[in-house]
Amino acid sequence: MLSFLTEPSYPKAALGIERSSVSAVEVSRNGRRSFAIRGAAIVPLPAGVLDPSFTERNILDIAGFRAAITEAMTGAGLLGTKRWSVSLPPQAARSAILTVENGGKGNSEEILEWKAEQMFGLPARELRVNRRKIAAEGDGRSRYFATAVRLTVIDEYESVFEEMGIHAGLILPKPVAETEWLSGPQMYGDSLLISSQDDGFTAILLRGGEPSVLRSVTCSPEEIDDEVYRLLLFYNDRFGAEGDSALSRVLALGSGLEHSHLQAAAKEALGRSLEVLSPGDVGFQSVDRALPFDVLAAPAGLASLGHN
Repeated sequence: MLSFLTEPSYPKAALGIERSSVSAVEVSRNGRRSFAIRGAAIVPLPAGVLDPSFTERNILDIAGFRAAITEAMTGAGLLGTKRWSVSLPPQAARSAILTVENGGKGNSEEILEWKAEQMFGLPARELRVNRRKIAAEGDGRSRYFATAVRLTVIDEYESVFEEMGIHAGLILPKPVAETEWLSGPQMYGDSLLISSQDDGFTAILLRGGEPSVLRSVTCSPEEIDDEVYRLLLFYNDRFGAEGDSALSRVLALGSGLEHSHLQAAAKEALGRSLEVLSPGDVGFQSVDRALPFDVLAAPAGLASLGHN
């Protein structure tokens, strides 16, 4: 699913960057669609080192940030590795589905740039935008899944990587990287990723192995259950009568997403239960509880691409 955002040859190691931690991971294939941790480490980031933002400065303490990356790479046994994928904090990048009328007048590239500017809130010249054409709407309108990072923001991260001798060949926002666990051939029908962060959550609905609906919701931890219920109501109104392809599973990552609450919301909004996927259900294997899937899902998903 992510090939449109990547290099032809995927790095086999990945860094996961979040406001409060840096992780480094390498996985090994253990079956057709199963991956085991080969080396991994998670290092807490002290307050004041990183303040993820789409528009403002992110790295407040460059020395502290570099030290955490080095510690994570060392702890994972990957210090000599040069080629990496990187998952960025969700607040540092934005994703959206852009819809374009077919047969309209004007240059399609210019129209897409204008759409991106309207969606992401910045001039196109200030953004690095990656996009891929996805399935059209029922009315035939063309659609593109797009991810944007402000140039000044991505330059901060890439400058640090370059100084450390790290070649970051694939850089994606955390929720997009996490969807890799839902893109395998075993995932029939619709699947939903819900990825929480400190200011709400991002939800990505996958249909036919590609994103179809994306919602970024800003809310307090106490409001997450209600917002997830509204999201499922929206799904039911738009897609609920589509039989065997209907939503049947959800991958919930992060704090504030209680599985029992998700089940209750599904029964009320959809009239049926949903399968809340475990790490093993999506092919992630780890026996070390100090390496939680919620933290490693994004970088491990990117690292797994190196085995394709």
